[in-house]
Amino acid sequence: MSDPEARTAPHRVGLIGYGLAGSVFHAPLIAATDGLVLDTVSTRSPDRQAQARAEHPQVRTVATAEEVLDRAAAGDLDLIVLASPNKTHVPLATAALEAGVAVVVDKPLAATAAEAERLAALADRRGLLLSVFQNRRWDNDFRTVRKLLADDALGEVQRFESRFERWRPRPKGGWRESGDPAELGGLLYDLGSHLVDQALTLFGPAVSVYAEADIRRPGAEADDDTFLAVTHAGGVRSHLWVSATTAQLGPRFRVLGSRAGYVKYGLDPQEAALRAGRRPDTEGAAWGVEPESDWGRLGAVGVPPAVAGGGSPVTGGGQPVATLPGAYPAYYAAIARALREGGAPPVTATEAAAALRVLEAAKRSAAEGVTVRIGAGA
Repeated sequence: MSDPEARTAPHRVGLIGYGLAGSVFHAPLIAATDGLVLDTVSTRSPDRQAQARAEHPQVRTVATAEEVLDRAAAGDLDLIVLASPNKTHVPLATAALEAGVAVVVDKPLAATAAEAERLAALADRRGLLLSVFQNRRWDNDFRTVRKLLADDALGEVQRFESRFERWRPRPKGGWRESGDPAELGGLLYDLGSHLVDQALTLFGPAVSVYAEADIRRPGAEADDDTFLAVTHAGGVRSHLWVSATTAQLGPRFRVLGSRAGYVKYGLDPQEAALRAGRRPDTEGAAWGVEPESDWGRLGAVGVPPAVAGGGSPVTGGGQPVATLPGAYPAYYAAIARALREGGAPPVTATEAAAALRVLEAAKRSAAEGVTVRIGAGA
């Protein structure tokens, strides 16, 4: 662009879907981002259309994804965000890229790594941005773990434990809990997409996967209690739990190293804040900050306080570590920067494909009761 005004004009965003993902995560974060403007929202529900207009008075609402795609093809949109059901991600992302517009897709990008790679290749051919909304990379606790690793606070990491556990003894229904394989329901592809992405981001490629996936609740159709054991090429083992049947919650993270361990309970506060209607662009309001009582602890049992962060009681203990603030707004800020300046988006389709290879391996492992190798020699 040679026109200075064109370079500084905000990028117009079309959002497809206004359920939980669209209304709670994407729309508020887009609206809070300099350089982006929420232009159009599509949802078939009249109630959700009214909700979108109430929450974002300048937005245009339409009933179908096709209407958003038509606006993109006409040059009226610069970015399409897919917050639609999982089974629509590949066809809608394909259509958006073929219409010549950049795309952000809520996780999971696709059902298979092969589909993700085909989308990545299409985006490359078209010279368009394609990114996946892996917002949990900007959770407060995950950001803190990354800093501890960068600071070498634990020594050589040997085991990484990560949990998204809930107590929901009765299924809620809907496509997320559907047993139809086409819907990509169940916790493996839902919460598991987050945990696998985080593990690969921290410790690199996976070489093998073992998984157990169960349907525990009466009336449930898809996996609601699932465990993955991932071995990384560098030797770290990641143990990942996703469950809706956990009456007593375990730690969100437990990271065990050769000198110390880090244990963190509780969830990042950003989702709860967004659900409650708080917005990250509220002037003067802290965002993503949790109280000191929720901080994780770093230490090693029996080690004097001068070493490894302090002595730990037998029950755990250790020294409190200030949790970095959560930073969901950073995702769309990076999207706006990539659209404006070029360069890679904050999460790439290639990274999504790597995570999908792990999820596919986990699905096969759970079905066959075997450990599945990934990569060369598999």
